[in-house]
Amino acid sequence: MSKILIRGAQVLGGEVQDVLIDGETIAEVGTGLSAEGATVIEAQGQVLLPGLVDLHTHLREPGREDSETVLTGTRAAASGGYTAVFAMANTHPVADTAGVVEQVWRLGKESGYCDVQPIGAVTVGLEGKKLAELGAMHDSAAGVTVFSDDGKCVDDAVIMRRALEYVKAFGGVVAQHAQEPRLTEGAQMNEGIVSAELGLGGWPAVAEESIIARDVLLAEHVGSRVHICHLSTAGSVEIVRWAKSRGIDVTAEVTPHHLLLTDELVRSYNPVYKVNPPLRTEKDVLALREALADGTIDIVATDHAPHPHEDKDCEWAAAAMGMVGLETALSVVQQTMVETGLLDWAGVADRMSFAPARIGRATGHGRPVSAGEPANLTLVDPAYRGVVDPADFASRSRNTPYEGRELPGRVTHTILRGRATVVDGKLA
Repeated sequence: MSKILIRGAQVLGGEVQDVLIDGETIAEVGTGLSAEGATVIEAQGQVLLPGLVDLHTHLREPGREDSETVLTGTRAAASGGYTAVFAMANTHPVADTAGVVEQVWRLGKESGYCDVQPIGAVTVGLEGKKLAELGAMHDSAAGVTVFSDDGKCVDDAVIMRRALEYVKAFGGVVAQHAQEPRLTEGAQMNEGIVSAELGLGGWPAVAEESIIARDVLLAEHVGSRVHICHLSTAGSVEIVRWAKSRGIDVTAEVTPHHLLLTDELVRSYNPVYKVNPPLRTEKDVLALREALADGTIDIVATDHAPHPHEDKDCEWAAAAMGMVGLETALSVVQQTMVETGLLDWAGVADRMSFAPARIGRATGHGRPVSAGEPANLTLVDPAYRGVVDPADFASRSRNTPYEGRELPGRVTHTILRGRATVVDGKLA
């Protein structure tokens, strides 16, 4: 079995140590380590993190391979420092049966760049009318534990209650796309001053907040787990904070773009900024950062949403919603959370590895950097500064809101079970 010696890294941004990997496992952590025949990575000045875990990725396969495939998506994930991603169910066909989730799971196994855990649909065809085969998907080879109709809200309270009751039996979690559909008909961007000035249909904060309020109460009533996808408003933060104070089993995620970008960017009418939920106000951005820092929001998730050129290079109203995010997420978190003093690197490890792995039950991921643990690791150079060029992306799509923007940090190495998938910033 191969050996890798990482020398002089700041483990979780703290103590400088060497890490020896033997095969698929971390063999030793200490100082002055050596190993005959080992591949040596000189990591002075770099931060060593557990491999990142994304609880919210759209890989598009099967059905929209023009946007992304499991292979290209996992290559993008590895480039961004991820060793595991959870693939959303809004594929074609929808991942609402054991057969489809097993197909995605097997494609992930074949890719070899990061582990892929499928997310099963809550309802058949994402139509919100009838529960999908939750038990069969859980009992399949894919072992699904997270279920979501993301892209659509499970707006029927009875269906949502039944889903929460069903997954409780095996410790699963329902991940809700919180969007009251009647309040967002024709919505094009955040409802507020900017939407009024531009004459674009508004997506009000209450459309998100009302669903979150309902669902945390349902989770409390049932005694089940609910996870809030891409939380985006200051009001949503307060509802989740209140729910947690009552002991309700709720977790929440925020995307990198909601930590950095605001609805003021929509004044350009550039569809790259069109996303669901929409970019909100500066007040919301600051509230989201504080909530991620204090633990009200548990994790950062990318909501990586690739689209082909023709779906974005068009007029605003016709453009698809979504942004790619796997390859820039860690840099955005460094800029918005680490360089502002809101989180240290140990906090980043928690929000981007430990906590998402725990919520999604990603076996072997989100583990401490210590002897005997699986060697799923990410090395980042925090001193690096670079301008984002989508032509460099491993993703099949290029719809990034950061093109031409300087961001800090660069993933230099990603290691999946002792095998380097990224070496010196390039895919192995």
